[in-house]
Formats: sequence, C-alpha cells, structure tokens
Amino acid sequence: MGGFFGAVSNRDVVLDLFFGVDYHSHLGTRRAGMVLLDREDGFQKEIHSIENTPFRTRFEKDIESFHGMSGIGCISDTDPQPLLVRSHLGMFAITTVGIINNADALVDEFFDRGEKQFMAMSSGKVNSTELVAALINQKDDFVSGIKYAQSKIDGSLTLLIMDEAGDIIAARDGLGRLPVLIGCDDDGFCVSFESFAYHKLGYDDAYELGPGEIVRIDSSGYKTLAPAGNKMKICAFLWVYYGYPNSNYEGVNVECMRYKNGEIMARDEAAAGGVPEVDYVAGVPDSGVPHAIGYSQACSTPFARPFIKYTPTWARSFMPTNQEIRNRVAKMKQIHIPELIRDKKLLFVDDSIVRGTQLRETVDFLYECGADEVHMRSACPPIMFSCKYLSFSSSKSEMDLIARRVVQELEGDEGQEHLAEYADSSTERGKCMLKTICEQLGFDSLGYQSLPGMLEAIGIDPENVCTYCWTGEE
Repeated sequence: MGGFFGAVSNRDVVLDLFFGVDYHSHLGTRRAGMVLLDREDGFQKEIHSIENTPFRTRFEKDIESFHGMSGIGCISDTDPQPLLVRSHLGMFAITTVGIINNADALVDEFFDRGEKQFMAMSSGKVNSTELVAALINQKDDFVSGIKYAQSKIDGSLTLLIMDEAGDIIAARDGLGRLPVLIGCDDDGFCVSFESFAYHKLGYDDAYELGPGEIVRIDSSGYKTLAPAGNKMKICAFLWVYYGYPNSNYEGVNVECMRYKNGEIMARDEAAAGGVPEVDYVAGVPDSGVPHAIGYSQACSTPFARPFIKYTPTWARSFMPTNQEIRNRVAKMKQIHIPELIRDKKLLFVDDSIVRGTQLRETVDFLYECGADEVHMRSACPPIMFSCKYLSFSSSKSEMDLIARRVVQELEGDEGQEHLAEYADSSTERGKCMLKTICEQLGFDSLGYQSLPGMLEAIGIDPENVCTYCWTGEE
C-alpha cells in the first residue's frame, strides 16, 4: 500500500521527516523517498530501494546533507516517489497512495490528445505518481487538478503536494478510503497517514481530513481549500490488519478495536454452540495477537505465544515478490516454543485468511512439534473479492483467494452466484465452505468473524466502512 509524512515549520524539519516517514515502514516494502525545500538552496530529493535494506539505514547518510523547513516523504509499495515536477503550476513535489486500475487507458487518452511521451519504468508501465501529476497539470490550479485526477481515476487517490513556497497540500481520497491527519507543535504543522508517527515526534492532534477534503498547510496553520464530501468508505483492514497498534482512525484506536474484535468473536461463538476447550489461545504474530488477546479474555482461556516472530531481518512475509520465497520467509520468521506446543490443544487467531498458502505449512509444523489439536479463527470474514481500491488482497485472479477457490471446487460457476451465502457461516453453503477449508488446511476447527461482528468492533457507522473485499459492493 504505502504511507506518507510531511512537515512545514519555522525550524529545520529534516529529523521530523526522517523519523515520520520511517514510522510508516510497516505499510510498504519497495521504495522510499524524501524531498526537502530550503528557501535559498531549493529542493533536495532522494529515492532509494528498501526491498533489502530498511528505510532508516538507506537514508541515514542523506539526512546529513538535507536541510529545509518544509518536506514530504513516503514509503511506497509501488513506484519510486516522491517526484519533482516542473509545470505551468510551478515547481512542486508530489507523493501518492492508492491504485489506478485504468492507468493504461488514461495514458492512451493523453496520447490521443497529442501528448508525446511519459517516462517508462523497466516494466514498461508509467509511474503512477507521474500520471497523477500529468492529470493535475491539465487544470489551472492544484485544487481543480486534484479533483480532476480523482474523478478520472478508477481506484483511489490520496496525495501530498509541496509547492515552491514550501506549503503542503494534502488531499484525501474522494471516499476517504485512507486517513489523512494533521498534527501541530509550537513551531509548525505536520501531515501523516499514521497518527502515532507525529505523536512520537511531539506533535499534538490538530485535524483529521474528511473524504475528498483538500487542505493547505503552512507553518502557521491549515486551511480547507475544498470541503469534505458526505460519503465515506474507509478501509476496514486498517483496523483489522494494516494499521499500527498505536494509531487512531476516525477516533477509533487500532489496538482497542482488535481486542474488542476478538471478544466479539468469542462471544458470538459461545452463543452459537461453544468455544473449543483448549489449553491456550494464541495469535499469529503480529497483527493476530491483539485479536487473540480479546478472544482469550472473553472465553477465560489462557493466552500464550507458541510462536515468536523474528523481525530483525524479515518484518513482513509479503516482502519478496516471489511467492515461493514469501512462503519460505513466513516459515523461517516464526520461531516456535516447543514447551507451549507439545501435547497442547491450541486455538490460533489470525488477522485474515487470504490465500491460505502459508497456514497449511504452519499447521503441519505444529503437529510435527507435537500439538494435540490446532484450531484456527480469522479476525475477519472470508475474503471473496480482490481489493480494487488499495492493495491488501489484490490478486491476478479471484481464484487465488482460498474462499473463492473452494466455492468453485464445491459448486462450479453456479457457486459464484451465491457468494453472500458462502460468506455467512450460518447458512448451509457457508457451513460447507467452512468444512472444506478446514479439511484442506488441516485444522481441527475453523471459524471466521462475521461481518456484523467486525463492524461492531470498529464502532463507526457501517455505511462509512468499505467492505468490498467481503461483499463486492462498492
């Protein structure tokens, strides 16, 4: 996915930018960049690959030469950015987060209008941030350009722009699928995807942008340039999986939501017939752990950590692009504790079950270590659709998703007409899918959080939460 941080102040903001961007490293694994502006020396920019080296290591030498009272930076899971652009709107830096599903069609539109070229990456694709900048430059000002770009894009677009005056323009996606928050201290203001990033730097909460809102930020304050819209569809996975535990979105803390989510799962399972009798409830590290703590507390079963994630080298299993390597990394990073596994009945809670490629190996390994029983719970419903707005569950084919694959195996194309029933474990189709996945992955039992239960745990108006991955409804 990706994340960003920006700051504008009456003092040098290099270290704020450095640490603020670094605190978004859990959101992306491919590229990172920083742009600073000094009123005398102009723009300074660096972009580095972070596929094999953490952000902090790649940029620690750059900060010795960076200087300026304005800056933006990003962690990107996609293309190199931020970019510097020179246009009729002046010189500006830009960084984006989102997905452009119709990028090729938009590029063709430019060519049809007589545009001659875009810079191509090694894949032949156009850098998505360059394409956004080109769309913005079709209009006479940034606000009109941002609105135009968001209207043309099939997907989502959240962005930061830093102009040649050092002001930062922040724009939240038209349906607010991702958060944009502003912090303040005595010297200036910052803008961030994750709220904890600026809290740690000494900034206080100042403002949270609404869906589609565009704000200009300088060292003295912030001003709304385009008001928020009435409709919001913020991504539920921010709370379930992507978001860092310390962060708040729409006033709801990530860690607290996960505790509550686990409690609701256990509550509803007990009401439906009972929670399995196990020795320990455990979380699949890291994001499954707080869901498991809530589950453990609600069913009065001891919480334990039979697996500890080794993070100094591989923080996330999806970092390599090769699926075989990802599977191996996922296996290598889980360091088990035999004393908590041998002859034990274990119930694990994971944040989600997407493809199921790694869980089968995990279960086999647990039994090899002497586990008596292994039960699995997912902290969200079965994922039925690849995300087309961000990048959580994006796949080349819907059949990469284990739930969709099992539906096809059970009922063929006819089953694809009954996905809502399959996603509901109280229906006959839902029970059948649950049983089949349980058998294929080798669990003693399997359960999914219900969609109403997950939305209850988030706690904001369900109409304001994007649940496309589960329902296919926009």
